[in-house]
Amino acid sequence: MFERSVSGPEKLAFDDPVAELHVRIVNGTVNVVGTDEGPARLEVSEVEGPPLVVTQRDGVLTVAYEDLPWKGFLKWLDRKGWRRSAVVSLAVPAHTRVEVGVVGAGAVVSGVKGPSVVKGVTGDATLVALSGPVRADTVSGNVEAQSVTGDLRFNSVSGDLTVVDGSGSTVRADSVSGSMIVDLAPDGPTDIRLTSVSGEIAIRLPDPADAEVEANTASGAVSNAFDGLRVHGQWGA
Repeated sequence: MFERSVSGPEKLAFDDPVAELHVRIVNGTVNVVGTDEGPARLEVSEVEGPPLVVTQRDGVLTVAYEDLPWKGFLKWLDRKGWRRSAVVSLAVPAHTRVEVGVVGAGAVVSGVKGPSVVKGVTGDATLVALSGPVRADTVSGNVEAQSVTGDLRFNSVSGDLTVVDGSGSTVRADSVSGSMIVDLAPDGPTDIRLTSVSGEIAIRLPDPADAEVEANTASGAVSNAFDGLRVHGQWGA
């Protein structure tokens, strides 16, 4: 069992194995990198307001505020608690399970092969070269996924989703008003299901493509740029 309160710049290395990483911060930035060598490492370069609490227990490394629980995270809107900020960087074994929660902060997760879960209230997230299953839930934060090869699931109220060079076998995305741009380079069968109430949806596939597409809209237009694909049906223009 390891526990430390961090109120200023500090670097820590963890000799004990790390199987799970939990990070929850408000404002600032969090950067998580999966590596194939060395122990887990933490660098806190800036802390304003309440200290961050760093704990390691039974293979779980946690960097978070004591008053910011993971359960019900997306409903955390304590304005008084927003008077805080932290800049945190972590390097963990590539197969670590990663959970990152941000409120008003930017998050970057890269090189992780284990499952990744990202929750954001107003913070944006960038996901790079993740090969494990990925789940991203936001209220208004945007998510950009680059070269993600694992299954991707995204849920948001008004946040946008951008997928670049995606090659996972499954993409599931739901949003109320957020837009979705999904640029895929699949290396095998891929199942894509995108749903939005008022946001725009764009899917880009390699040409030629072997694809079956079903698109439904109540009031928006449907268009395509594939010569062999025709738009028909009574819904949509």
